[in-house]
Amino acid sequence: QVQLVESGGGLVQAGGSRRLSCASSGRAFSMYAMAWFRQAPGKEREFVARINWRGDSTSYADSVKGRFTISRDNAENTVYLQMNSLTPEDTAVYYCATTNVAFTPSRSRYDYDYWGQGTQVTVSS
Repeated sequence: QVQLVESGGGLVQAGGSRRLSCASSGRAFSMYAMAWFRQAPGKEREFVARINWRGDSTSYADSVKGRFTISRDNAENTVYLQMNSLTPEDTAVYYCATTNVAFTPSRSRYDYDYWGQGTQVTVSS
């Protein structure tokens, strides 16, 4: 059974940085694409970033491009989200997700098969 466990959330001031981690277990992590989504109160869960199985193909939502970086360490079975220049609009629960394929261009939450429990990021102004 695939398990994803996020960590690294917390309270950060506007303009600050935070790095989220997502540890995977239950299958061969290095074979599958990974992604980060987020959900703010009263809003739909939205795509943030994705990365392919090798880590050499990434894609970002326009709202985070240039500020956030997704990466992975296949030896550690972990995917990361480095978040810089945070604003209050980045406040949300952040979820990592994975698919059953090595690469997907999808930004739809419905195309991701497994999810973590989420980690709260709150950015104060």
